[in-house]
Amino acid sequence: MTDKVVVLGAGYAGAGAVKSFEDELNGDADLTWISETDYHLVLHESHRCIRDPSVQDKITIPVHEIKQPTTSFIQDEVVDIDTDERVVELADNDAVDYDYLLVCLGSQTAFFGIEGLEKYAHTLKSLDDALGIHEAIQDAAREATQNDPAQVVIGGAGLSGIQTAGEVAEFRDMHNAPIEIHLVEGLDEIFPGNDPELQGSLRKRLVEREVEIMCGEFIGEVDDETVYIGDDEELDYDVLVWTGGITGRDAIRDVAVDKDERNHRIHTESDFQTDDERVFAIGDCALIDQPGEQPAPPTAQAAWQAAEVAGENLARAVRGQPLTTWTHKDKGTVISVGEKAVAHDVMGVPISTFGGLPAKILKKGIATRWIADVTGIGRAAKAWPDM
Repeated sequence: MTDKVVVLGAGYAGAGAVKSFEDELNGDADLTWISETDYHLVLHESHRCIRDPSVQDKITIPVHEIKQPTTSFIQDEVVDIDTDERVVELADNDAVDYDYLLVCLGSQTAFFGIEGLEKYAHTLKSLDDALGIHEAIQDAAREATQNDPAQVVIGGAGLSGIQTAGEVAEFRDMHNAPIEIHLVEGLDEIFPGNDPELQGSLRKRLVEREVEIMCGEFIGEVDDETVYIGDDEELDYDVLVWTGGITGRDAIRDVAVDKDERNHRIHTESDFQTDDERVFAIGDCALIDQPGEQPAPPTAQAAWQAAEVAGENLARAVRGQPLTTWTHKDKGTVISVGEKAVAHDVMGVPISTFGGLPAKILKKGIATRWIADVTGIGRAAKAWPDM
């Protein structure tokens, strides 16, 4: 009897693992793919929709363009996983049983108990989130004047926060909209924990786009009009976006596998296997063991790399073969600030940090290469101008 393999999630990890598993077994498996959306979102380009919603057509890839016809697909929300019975509980469909399960459900936004933040802030974890930010900024700009500009506050100056600020600035300049942008980071510098040269290059480009940067004080409370920062700083806002952290999804909070007590992300070995040999996990929902003290980073790059090996390991599990271990290899960082970009420590490039046209082309190339990998050259070529 053929083992039943189930993959949960259609992000980078899920889509990549499905492709890899299919390639390994060439349709000779009982594979079911489950996701809340019937498309894969190129999430690291979703911020483009803040400026221009039409980009959504380029960064949403229908699952039928990714999977083989032999793979079953169910569009539904995962609500629980019973590892004793080996079943996945769904919101609207019958439970799905499995012999091997790969959890790629991503993460959700962490609000760290900050009063009012979850209630009043937009987040950027989905296409709907990006479109919602666009609509909110558009509405705020309509009500604003040059003497009383709309105030957009972005909490968190990591990758998502920086790219969000850049897209809001592009929207402002494209429409000559009266908007002021504030980027708030509780730690002492933007893109915390990264190379100072990269931080300085990003800061320069944000300042050029007239983004006010506020570092060194954490947001402590939010109400329907004001963000309260530190002990005595207040920022009134029309649109608030929070990009300050991630935590595990509610669906895996009670699953009987080893998880981090604080953020509920799943602990795995470097072969992606959990303490339940039938359950594997990759992507943002997982803390994947790596050499040294830190797990693999929760980045698109890491998810892409892990997905290929995870698909192979699912096939190995089905065949009863030893599993392959995986080590993340950082190939560099590329971050967009509107139409500009900054690249740092890119493999094969002798310059540590650079911007300009080379960085912009590199950023576009990364996105379109992924699209080509999961679908084909034709869709990637159509997406190129908007990346």
